[in-house]
Amino acid sequence: MFKVGDIVVHKRDICKVTDIIKDYNNLGEDYYSLVPISDGSLTIHTSTSNKRGAIRNVISKSDAEALIQEIPAIQIIEPMDDRALEGRYISLINSSKHEDLIRIIKTTYLRREERENCGKKVSEKDKSYFRQAEKLFYSEFSIALGKSYQETKDYIVSKVSGLAK
Repeated sequence: MFKVGDIVVHKRDICKVTDIIKDYNNLGEDYYSLVPISDGSLTIHTSTSNKRGAIRNVISKSDAEALIQEIPAIQIIEPMDDRALEGRYISLINSSKHEDLIRIIKTTYLRREERENCGKKVSEKDKSYFRQAEKLFYSEFSIALGKSYQETKDYIVSKVSGLAK
């Protein structure tokens, strides 16, 4: 059970537990009040039983560091037609695996580079899924590493660049 002040991941949002409401809706069940870090005007209420697994701990610093070391070995998404690729992006974005976000980031980055090198326009869908995956990935890792979003992004890029050499 989480306590007030804890930082957690609710589905894919980084949230702070602001309250635990006893007997919410008079149904005999306690609920967490969660406020997303990115939107302080929103409050989410969700059961403390967490039966659907909607709430989890933020990745630990040691697990984050270990995963950063594995980034070069994480495979990109195999080439496929654009419609199938978008379906793949959607399923990976909706998974709860950090590796899946990395796969999207790597795939869309390489596709962008390839298209730019050929003088072609970058796909808006690739741009969109790249931004979504980056936001989800770096937001959580910034909490784990105790850095700002941009510091986390710079840190991970420099670590991965050093590993690739």
